[in-house]
Amino acid sequence: MLICSGDEDRTTQARRRRALSQSLAAVTDVRVDLSDLYFADTSLMLDLMMVARRLRKAGRRLRLQGAQPQIRRLIELVGLDRLAGVVVEPLPA
Repeated sequence: MLICSGDEDRTTQARRRRALSQSLAAVTDVRVDLSDLYFADTSLMLDLMMVARRLRKAGRRLRLQGAQPQIRRLIELVGLDRLAGVVVEPLPA
């Protein structure tokens, strides 16, 4: 499981690269907990798209969970939710 929290943008991109690269070796679907993420720019979404494409080629999915409304809007705006192999799980009621 990957956990994104606080703010994620171009300035934090280098710090997340290692974790994203390591997630490609997972033997199961990769879960990304976004519940504590309050701001993100498109650099995070592009990184997640890259991971999702590579996971899909290996028969696995990228599962996004806990996205706050503003993050969910960004996911939809960039089309991450429409990418094959990406599952955006709804917020718990």
